[in-house]
Amino acid sequence: MSSVTVSKPPPVPRQRLLRGDRHRQLIEVAWRVVREDGTEALTLGRLAEQAGVTKPVVYDHFETRSGLLAALFRDYDARQTALMDEALEASRPTLKDRAGVIASCYVDCVLAQAREFPGVVAALAGSPEMDKIKRDFEATFIAKCRSLLSPFTGNGVIAPAGLWAMIGAAESLSYAAANGDITPTQAQGELVETITAMVERASRPSLG
Repeated sequence: MSSVTVSKPPPVPRQRLLRGDRHRQLIEVAWRVVREDGTEALTLGRLAEQAGVTKPVVYDHFETRSGLLAALFRDYDARQTALMDEALEASRPTLKDRAGVIASCYVDCVLAQAREFPGVVAALAGSPEMDKIKRDFEATFIAKCRSLLSPFTGNGVIAPAGLWAMIGAAESLSYAAANGDITPTQAQGELVETITAMVERASRPSLG
């Protein structure tokens, strides 16, 4: 009986990418690992293995696991901003439309990564990276919303407390929708009502 020699396919050569393209690839692979295996499975070594690169390549981009998780948070923030900017371009300059864009983009972004994003936030909880990133995210989001909504008030002023309450409502409603406690439509509708009420309250003349 003659033996048959089975030749192994040649190894797939590593693809050389520009630094920006490699960073994008590593981010996408990291999200996939978190989605399929959970945040605990995401290490720099695992990312290198899944992306088909050497560990030094991954360390050069992120340095630490916390740095990688922080990069995922920034990626989420950038996509939320891009989605909102695109929606604003297509919307009418009315309070209802502006509130609708803010509500739908916030809720949709949470739902789009409802499985991955909470784990990333939890893994970064209490770290200096997370504290700074979250503060920067909230400050940028508040500034953007203030710019969008202030023209609909009588004096162009919205109190900071109202904007912080809006962020709290947006986060709570989005995660309630992600957990199935309410529907996405209900979450967006309630958030629109919250935003509209905040602006209308700011439009009333002060009694003091």
